[in-house]
Amino acid sequence: MNESEFINETKVKMSHAVSSYKNELARIRTGRASTGLIDAISVEYYGAVSPIIRLASISVPDSRTITINPWDAGSLPAIEKAIQKYDPSLNPSNDGKSISIIIPALTQERRKEIIKQISKLSESIKQEVRNFRRLANEKIKSAEKSKEISEDISFKIQKKIQELTDGFIKEIDEITKHKEKEISEV
Repeated sequence: MNESEFINETKVKMSHAVSSYKNELARIRTGRASTGLIDAISVEYYGAVSPIIRLASISVPDSRTITINPWDAGSLPAIEKAIQKYDPSLNPSNDGKSISIIIPALTQERRKEIIKQISKLSESIKQEVRNFRRLANEKIKSAEKSKEISEDISFKIQKKIQELTDGFIKEIDEITKHKEKEISEV
């Protein structure tokens, strides 16, 4: 393995971790309507389980409402049931043609709980990034021991891996701060 392969492999793993973190944050309710709140919902319809986005168009007409317009009106009860099962705090209302979900405002206590939850999630993703760094360094040291790379190259790659790690940790911190600020806004 050459220098760029070590770095690229680690970079891909770290960027996947950050990407999954962003997806996880999109599902956390902030008191503001977002399609990310319901993207993960699967609906059982005609004996098959499908993601909600395959059965309906989802829009956010204002900051507190999510509107779901199914392609087939017969799927309304199944979608409504799936939403209630996924998150009982979301209260879908069915008008026969579409489903509306009004997102209630968060209490100050609930905001604090969500911020704690995000902090824990942030730490676990940072730990995952650090684990990728550790695994990369172990591979590098192994390659150095087997004389595939020199000591100087090993040191150089480890330094670049550390810089990569620092960059991803900083990105996670920025994403977390942004989400916490979004949650704190009334």
